[in-house]
Amino acid sequence: MPFIDCKITKEMTESQKDGLKTELGKAAKIIHKPESYLMVGIDDGYTLYFGGKKPESAAFISVSLFGSASASDYEKMTAELCKIMQNLLDIPPQNVYVTYTGVKDWGWNGSNF
Repeated sequence: MPFIDCKITKEMTESQKDGLKTELGKAAKIIHKPESYLMVGIDDGYTLYFGGKKPESAAFISVSLFGSASASDYEKMTAELCKIMQNLLDIPPQNVYVTYTGVKDWGWNGSNF
């Protein structure tokens, strides 16, 4: 049950959003989560300040998942998310922050896991 929430400074086309969703679906396997349960949020044109400045391209990505993953998996996931941001949106890795939150209680379809 992962939710990947992306706040991105750049305005994105629908094609870019679809491409991002697809790549995030592939990346979810790194943290042992199936794409079939992945929810993605994309908030483009978002205002972010980094180091007191407003960068032209930056992203904040928050990954919430039912349970948790290993530190090694999080490390691999961060590298992949930075690669995706650079390849799809030309956002340099040094302008990407990623957070992870393991969730103990997760509800879906009228009940909890």
